[in-house]
This record gives sequence, C-alpha cells and structure tokens, in this order.
Amino acid sequence: MLTQLSTVKTRLALTVTDYDGLLANAIRAICDRFDKETNRTLARTVAVCQDFDASDTEILPRCYPVESVTKFELKSNETDGWSEQTGVHYLIRRQCVISLSAPLNSQLSTLNSTGLARVTYTAGYVLPGDTPAAGQPALPDDLEHAAVEQVAYWFRNRDTTGLIRSWPHDGTYQAFLQSDLLLEVRAVLKRHERLAL
Repeated sequence: MLTQLSTVKTRLALTVTDYDGLLANAIRAICDRFDKETNRTLARTVAVCQDFDASDTEILPRCYPVESVTKFELKSNETDGWSEQTGVHYLIRRQCVISLSAPLNSQLSTLNSTGLARVTYTAGYVLPGDTPAAGQPALPDDLEHAAVEQVAYWFRNRDTTGLIRSWPHDGTYQAFLQSDLLLEVRAVLKRHERLAL
C-alpha cells in the first residue's frame, strides 16, 4: 500500500482500532485509484509480463522505474506458443523506456502480422514499511503524503462525500464537488503520470 495504516491513524490523531478495517480498505482503494490516475503501477512488482507488438523498438513499461529485464519472448501463433529470444540487445532509458536495438520480428507472417512479443521485468517503487535494497527506488514522499491526505480527507468527510455546500432553509440546496480527489493530490499525481504516445 502507498502508505501504512499507522501513518494515516497518526495523521487523523486516532488511537482507537474501531476504524482499522475501514481505513485499510480506503488505503487500498486510493492505491488502485492512484494507479489509474497515473496510468501505471506504482508498487514494486517482480516478473511483470507485458505484451507489445514484435515490430516495436520502444517499449513503455506500465510499471516503472524499471530495475531489470529478465527475458524477451516472441509468439507468431497459438500453436507454437511463446519462444524465448536470446541475445536481445536493449537499453533501459531513464528507468521508464526499454529500447531495443532492432525489432524482435520484422517479417510478416501468414497472419499478416509481425507477431506478438512479451517482456518480463521487475519495476516499481518499494512501498512504505519495506526497506529498499540497492538499486530499488523507494516511493517518492509526495506520493505517500498525497495518499495520506486523500485517505484522511475521505475519512473525515465520509458521511458527506462530494458535498461542498448545503443550504438547509427554505428548501434544500446542495452543491457537490465534481472531483473526488483533492486538488493538491491531483497535482501530485499529474507529476507522476505515464503519458501515452
């Protein structure tokens, strides 16, 4: 998780355990939401398999920063399945792009396609509560802080989620927020977003 339960409870000045389950679920939901908002997987993941077109030479991993690449595979049909490719020359650029010196396959098959390729790699941030080993990047502080603030905001306002204005006299008037993320949280996520090409 992008933050620990104890960190959120400290932020909220909670000492009781009555809300632990609720807060843990909120943290998990925020983690999923942050992944969707940034178009990437933030948590460190070992052996991520990602498919790409065999004629591509630039691969944009959906999980980064990339630590290492384990293998490349190629598949031209379902009957033969995946075959590991050896001697593939590649370069990891800025820990977020895998550049191949040449496409894994540039010849069209009988299926009018160059086939499907797959890369297996390890990437992402080591989350709070775990100690990063050498070469493993820790989750940036701004992302953890944004997760803490978003969970704390949700918890404090969980009974009126989205309500920004209420006018309870002479009829009912209520105005609801268009975004469920705090503006400062959205700004942090924008800085960590994976842009599509």
